[in-house]
Amino acid sequence: MSCISLLLRRAALLPIFVSSMLTPSLASAAPAAATTAHKVIVDMDIGDDIDDAFALALLLQSPDIEIIGITTAWGDTALRTRLLERFLRETGHAGIPVAQGVATANPTPFTQARYALRGQAPAKPPEDAASFILREVARQPGQVTLLALGPLTNLGAAIARDKTAFGKVKQVVMMGGSVRAGYRKSQYVPVRPADKEYNIVSDIAGAQALFGAGVPIVMMPLDSTQIRLDEVERNAIFGHGSPLTDAVTLLYHQWIDSYQPWSSNMPSLFDVVPVAWLIDPASCPTVPLRMDVTDDGFTREIKGPPNAQVCLASSQPRFFDIMMQRLLK
Repeated sequence: MSCISLLLRRAALLPIFVSSMLTPSLASAAPAAATTAHKVIVDMDIGDDIDDAFALALLLQSPDIEIIGITTAWGDTALRTRLLERFLRETGHAGIPVAQGVATANPTPFTQARYALRGQAPAKPPEDAASFILREVARQPGQVTLLALGPLTNLGAAIARDKTAFGKVKQVVMMGGSVRAGYRKSQYVPVRPADKEYNIVSDIAGAQALFGAGVPIVMMPLDSTQIRLDEVERNAIFGHGSPLTDAVTLLYHQWIDSYQPWSSNMPSLFDVVPVAWLIDPASCPTVPLRMDVTDDGFTREIKGPPNAQVCLASSQPRFFDIMMQRLLK
């Protein structure tokens, strides 16, 4: 990054740390207080990549989001349940229900297993994720948002069990897919063509079931979610000293300390983008598209009536304004 680019980036983020110096443009970016909290079930594969931990921290710091429950998705869902038990207990949120999703094979390292293993195993078998989702959606029809931050196995299981009941969700807000841009390590390299994105290709059948379920979908693909957490922002979070930021800091360092030849110390905040959208939709404006999940795991634009609202580009100043002010509150 050039010196000029670095200075511009830091200047854009200065209001995060000095709220009294907010410019009118960034001050107007802060969303007005919501009159009614979003009722959200979070379906997540926390424990592999680190973005899930940042997403959960932002959710817990957002009074305009009511977390009805969290369901663990993909891989060793029992160990993910233990990770969440410890994280929620040590940050003062032990009352949030956690349901256990379908266990699967998983080639991705569970990088935060040491943290999870120090969590408490549930005294009785936890409720399964599909049952939890269907019951809560039926109890509050048209009010519950499913926030899908991992492979869509649990949502696919719920749809297979009772598609009509699943259809009573308010919306599914998801991180997944790749529409016009694929994976890239830096915003300064040419944009790749669309890739097979991890959450979609891990469970293609679940993704196809969701896009065929006829429910409102808000989709944040790779195009808008590859936002990097630079050193200045990391240090501000890691040095903050609250129970929540301390937990995220420990998970980050376990993630760094694991064997990941493809990764760097600068995490991509994929799963945080849909959380920021719930707080402030202007942080990731959407367009209506007709999306199709192919049998080999691509998400393709096709002709026809839209079946999803898709964010193809996020506003990084708004995103960081939301995330940093809330995590450092």
